[in-house]
Amino acid sequence: MEYFLEQCLNSVYKALKLVQGEVFVVDNNSIDGSVEMVKQKFPQVHLISNTVNTGFSVANNQAIKQAKGEYILLLNPDTIVEEDTFKQVIDFMDKHPEAGGLGVKMIDGKGIFLPESKRGLPTPEVAFYKIFGLSKLFPKSKKFGKYHLSYLSNDDIHQIDVLSGAFMLMRKQTLDKIGLLDEAFFMYGEDIDLSYRIILGGYKNYYYPKTRIIHYKGESTKKSSVNYVFVFYNAMIIFAQKHFSQKNAKLFSFLINLAIYFRASIALFHRFIKKIALPLIDLTITTLVLFTITTVYQNYQQIKFPDFAQKTLVAYAVIWLLSILFSGGYDKPIKLIKYLIGVSIGTGIILMIYALLPKDFQFSRLIILIGGGTTLLYYIISRLILHFVLPSHRIGGAKQKKIAIVGDQQEVERVHHIIKNTLNKVQDVFYVSANQQKPNSQFIGTFNQLDQVIDIHKINEVIFCAKNVTAEQTINQMLALDKQNVEFKISQPESAFIIGSNSIDTQGDLYVMDINQIDKPANKRNKRMLDLFLSFFMLLLSPFTLLFYKQKKQYLSNMLKVLLGGLSFVGYTKINHSSNLKLPKIKQGILNTKDMINAKAKLDHNAISRLNLIYAKNHSALSDLKIILKNLKNLDQ
Repeated sequence: MEYFLEQCLNSVYKALKLVQGEVFVVDNNSIDGSVEMVKQKFPQVHLISNTVNTGFSVANNQAIKQAKGEYILLLNPDTIVEEDTFKQVIDFMDKHPEAGGLGVKMIDGKGIFLPESKRGLPTPEVAFYKIFGLSKLFPKSKKFGKYHLSYLSNDDIHQIDVLSGAFMLMRKQTLDKIGLLDEAFFMYGEDIDLSYRIILGGYKNYYYPKTRIIHYKGESTKKSSVNYVFVFYNAMIIFAQKHFSQKNAKLFSFLINLAIYFRASIALFHRFIKKIALPLIDLTITTLVLFTITTVYQNYQQIKFPDFAQKTLVAYAVIWLLSILFSGGYDKPIKLIKYLIGVSIGTGIILMIYALLPKDFQFSRLIILIGGGTTLLYYIISRLILHFVLPSHRIGGAKQKKIAIVGDQQEVERVHHIIKNTLNKVQDVFYVSANQQKPNSQFIGTFNQLDQVIDIHKINEVIFCAKNVTAEQTINQMLALDKQNVEFKISQPESAFIIGSNSIDTQGDLYVMDINQIDKPANKRNKRMLDLFLSFFMLLLSPFTLLFYKQKKQYLSNMLKVLLGGLSFVGYTKINHSSNLKLPKIKQGILNTKDMINAKAKLDHNAISRLNLIYAKNHSALSDLKIILKNLKNLDQ
């Protein structure tokens, strides 16, 4: 969130050049370095740093109580406002004294309109249509489309019921009259409640689309999670009990509870199916292929295998599947070499087990060898098919990108450097001038030629340099180019990150310097496998190994915790340092990164931070093994 907040504050201070205002940032005990970033880069901000997560309502009320302005704006940190947004909305409110609250047109990081920009009151009837999908099926219907007021134009000013908490402008005198945010709402629902109380107070809420903001939905919470379903719908129940009659509140609560379990079940089922579907299909097909091979072989040789052979074939298929799984065959990006390794290991394991079986259970080595070959052939053919059918299953990962950077000479070169350090799959990078003239031959076009540049050079990602391109220009281009299937990102000046969003589902993407070697699926799996096998081996040999340790109970406890997944053999060195908060999360270790050099060495926090960073960036199972072997005597600490 630190990067999104920095980008948001940059846009806010540009917009404040046209109006007077003060900025409050309330941090709810975040661990991503946001507080340190605000202190360093935006010292003029009124920073409220809470020691616990107080929730959305409490946090906003803290700032509202200190604010001195005529208007109060609640703004999400994962947003970008246009340079004249504040001036436009204040001018509108000044001309419409009956207006108590105002929301604006919001688009996501791909330029797609966000329907929550304008909403109706979620009565039991409206909630029913929303929960069971009728509002989505009939968006232009005045009866079914009330939740998102989808029958109203997205480009015209409308009087609406509910404003979005992502951008919620209100008069201070309105809040003085109706009260602040209801702190019974921890997160979600508070914007609906406050919007409704504005109307009950005799004011009107307006949707104002003449200015727009980008909202990278979901950086505060991932909206596909089961937890989100429970929190959001429970907020709806609180709202119903507060504002509806007892009869309607009970009906609403019944519908909401029905929706909670319905949506949560679907979310869990979808997650399970998504993970298990492909391995299950692979297991089924490889088993059927083995049965077919065995049947053909028996008919050709005119022999009959024993009855247990069919169960054995299923076991073969399972062993090959697990070997491929642990070899990284189900990791992304897909690499065909992993299937060769997995099948080879699986075949070796099967042949070793086969050799240890009694003669009565050994029915054919040839079937094992043929089965291994056909299994490998199946995986290669199936992955080639998936490669051409599903973009998410491309061999070698996503297509190499063609990127256009829009800015001046200095900025495009700086962004190009970031790209080279963060992305591997870049085919071409093109420079586009931020104004109407090309400064030199390195630039292939100008800002107003961007659509032609995209079309001619088959660009699939555009990066706007915020130093040279205004938020208004960026949003205009995003809306104009939304049919060209192009990704958009924004680079902030003097920052080593680039933010964007591919769709409403992917929320926010970041290009930052890669320190996530330890977080890659293969490395996480290998680290766990090393922990598992080594702890099992150490426990097995504990009658002997215990002789070498003074703290015998601690040693056994450590080995057991590692075996069960509560600990790892090696983890980060614990320090209170902002840079550590950005590292991928791993389990606490018996040993730590200081053990790479000398555990007793006196190191300051900066030195320890660098050790943690080196460990995360260059991690491998071998590096863990080296640390363990070097510090075997300390496994009882």
